Amino acid sequence: MVRIGCAQINCTVGDLEGNTKKILEFIELSREKDIDILIFPELAITGYPPEDLLFNPGFIKENIAKLKEITNNVGDCAVLVGFVDSQGKKIYNAVSLIHKYEIKGVYQKMLLPNYGIFDEKRYFQAGNNPLLFEMHGNIFGVNICEDIWHEDGPTKTQVLNGARCILSLNASPYNMGKLKSREDILCSQAQKNGVYIAYVNLVGGQDEIVFDGQSMVINPYGKIMCKAEAFKEDLMITDLETGIEKMPFVTTKNTGLPVIPIKKEVVTNKPVIPERKTKKLEILEEVYSALVLGLKDYVTKNGFKKTVLGLSGGIDSSIVAALAVDALGKDNVTGIFMPTRYSSVESKTDVCSLTEKLGIKLLNFSIEPIYHLYLMLLEPYFGGNKRNVAEENLQARIRANVLMAFSNKFGWLVLSTGNKSEVSTGYATLYGDMAGGLAVIKDVPKTLVYKLAEYRNTIGSVIPENVFVKEPTAELRFNQKDSDVLPPYEVLDDILEGYVEHNRSLEEILLKGYPADVVARVISMVNKSEYKRKQAAPGIKVTTKAFGKERRMPITNKFRG
Repeated sequence: MVRIGCAQINCTVGDLEGNTKKILEFIELSREKDIDILIFPELAITGYPPEDLLFNPGFIKENIAKLKEITNNVGDCAVLVGFVDSQGKKIYNAVSLIHKYEIKGVYQKMLLPNYGIFDEKRYFQAGNNPLLFEMHGNIFGVNICEDIWHEDGPTKTQVLNGARCILSLNASPYNMGKLKSREDILCSQAQKNGVYIAYVNLVGGQDEIVFDGQSMVINPYGKIMCKAEAFKEDLMITDLETGIEKMPFVTTKNTGLPVIPIKKEVVTNKPVIPERKTKKLEILEEVYSALVLGLKDYVTKNGFKKTVLGLSGGIDSSIVAALAVDALGKDNVTGIFMPTRYSSVESKTDVCSLTEKLGIKLLNFSIEPIYHLYLMLLEPYFGGNKRNVAEENLQARIRANVLMAFSNKFGWLVLSTGNKSEVSTGYATLYGDMAGGLAVIKDVPKTLVYKLAEYRNTIGSVIPENVFVKEPTAELRFNQKDSDVLPPYEVLDDILEGYVEHNRSLEEILLKGYPADVVARVISMVNKSEYKRKQAAPGIKVTTKAFGKERRMPITNKFRG
């Protein structure tokens, strides 16, 4: 029997000391559990993605030093740990096979992703040598993330050379629907190649990205044997019987790849590992959990503790407040309600109800005197011109100034509350409601915001019912409604998904039956708002394509096709 441990850990980019400490803690735990092979995620020492830190020679050198420190603490358990390998001027996304205080082999990632959030060809060279090692009569293959996703990748070569189990180190980020495609590919690879796959994934938030964990072990018949927790650190332990047989239809053809022998004492009286039962998350719980983890890690990993946000009585600020409380605790969240002449009585009522149910501190003061003063100062220059968004947006910018004042004074991080529908169309005020340190729901369409709020109320009713039923409004003028400028959110979000996430043309979107003028206007709003998005706070990715790392459009752009 071979006991495999998948160490699903939360690493922080650049925290080489902290990441190493965590790796050593899990190595110590593996001794207690009689684990034979312990696997850590991709680039566990450096955190993922390290981006342009990789251009710093000192960073690479310290990462190698931490690998040596880890090596000095590895005894009879074989450990696979992700690190940056350096060969002269070339660096590699690599994994080190460590056993008995010695590096037995190094595998360098062969397939480098260069899409979505990934930019690995900017930094790394591709490896070309699959790694195999033998323990207890079984041959194991080692690869990294993208390597396992392709049928003709290193997995196939390793299997042809006798691998009975593939050990895969990963930093696979979350988005809605990703788990299903990930499971389908891994189960297909296991079944086609007749091998076990032990897949360990990173967990935690890193800037805009959230890694969901959900490591898994799959048997040669393409069935998931066990799965680690979602959005939590976990040590998943699985026992594989020795003498693992390959599926009868898979042919072994030795092409001369070397196999590293790992001589480890066979322990026959290991305690039985209890059956693992992992809760399957429904889609809304999954998205909500991703946002909570992304928010928590962004705040804490960047040295903040407390947060502040503007509360309007609307659905967006309400869900952000709930997420912040769930991520950081009620004592670390302050809401500020800043009404003007245009704010309704029901907005104040809804804000007070929300903050009372969440148990957070509420600061409630009117910015009308400041707004009035601004109008007076500008009257000599604005007088004689019809009022427009200039006067409206003064309110949003005053509120941003107040929030930033509290941030500067007390060290609180400002959470902005704009959703993806607004960010896409530019229906937000630059230096106003767009201001902040983290745009929590920047990648959450308005229709999904409502669903997440409904889901949150199933856990505990905190968002007032009136927030769900009243018509969305920015309350920057009397009787203002979002529908004055935007089509119904159900229509808007469907058009935006097609155009932004799937690169569909106007003609393709029109096939869904929407009026041509509506589709053209939405696309125009998206294109004209790029300059705003370039100045927006980072936001947590949950859809298949988020603004920022994944959609990088030029500001100066005359193409309108």
